[in-house]
Amino acid sequence: MSVASTTVVAAGAVLFRFVDGKARVLLIHRDHHGDVSLPKGKVDPGESTPQAAVREIREETGYRVALGAPLGHVEYVMPGGRDKIVHYWAAEVTDEAFVAAGEFTPNSEVGAIEWVGIDKARAKLTYERDADVLARFADRVAAKNARTFALVALRHAKTTAPGDWSGSDATRPLLPAGRRQAKSIAPGIAAWSPQRIVSSTAARCLATLEPLSALTRVGVKQTDAISQDSFENGSDDVASVVAKRLKKRTSAVLCSHGPVLPELIRQIALATKGGERLDLRRASSLSPGEYTVLHVSTTDASLVAVETHGPLA
Repeated sequence: MSVASTTVVAAGAVLFRFVDGKARVLLIHRDHHGDVSLPKGKVDPGESTPQAAVREIREETGYRVALGAPLGHVEYVMPGGRDKIVHYWAAEVTDEAFVAAGEFTPNSEVGAIEWVGIDKARAKLTYERDADVLARFADRVAAKNARTFALVALRHAKTTAPGDWSGSDATRPLLPAGRRQAKSIAPGIAAWSPQRIVSSTAARCLATLEPLSALTRVGVKQTDAISQDSFENGSDDVASVVAKRLKKRTSAVLCSHGPVLPELIRQIALATKGGERLDLRRASSLSPGEYTVLHVSTTDASLVAVETHGPLA
């Protein structure tokens, strides 16, 4: 989405935990605003919205989180007259993250934090727009789809054109612009804390994943099963790769090629509940460096949400 240069773009999340089987969400008390709201903050220059959401959550609350499924966005006019758009995700604070954060220390943005049940949170929130975001999350909880894992379908970054390369197609390298794209998208993808990175064996895919692998400290597994060469000669095995990732139920990145990605995303849709009903044409038609994040419920393998992002460079 393009927004006017005067528009303030921000990102945040509904942080949640399950305590004795019941969802509790985090509210922040901002002394300088005199309000109770959801954690969020402005996107810095050169920063993606998922990256900003994770950073702001850490700065405001002390919690290190991986993003879950998106909860949409809200738009409103700030007191000074500028437009503001805030993008939200769900984000679970695991027991490990809860313990690691320790006792909350008030900071320049937040005076106090509070974990409460959803109904209590709705009553405490100052702004109706925050209550609307919380209501979307409450619907997820009611459907038992609050907990999700992410499958990130990534198209490699900009590559040397076939006519400008004398070697085999699989060895075509990234252009300098492609390397900038690869570096640009890594922090955004890392916001979902992928536990597995799977790549086509093509050099352009492996190079695209180098910054992400370095940032997340997750190694890259190469496979011909999602390569363009295999896809074009009919020896690919996209369905098996997808089935394995769905069975593992952990967040993963799958880096492949323009002709392969529609089939990869189609296989995810077919193997998840409700996926066949979604129009995924935009999600499948990715430009170099773009990625689609498909959020799958850990409870019943429902396809909860789909979002697409791209490089900033």
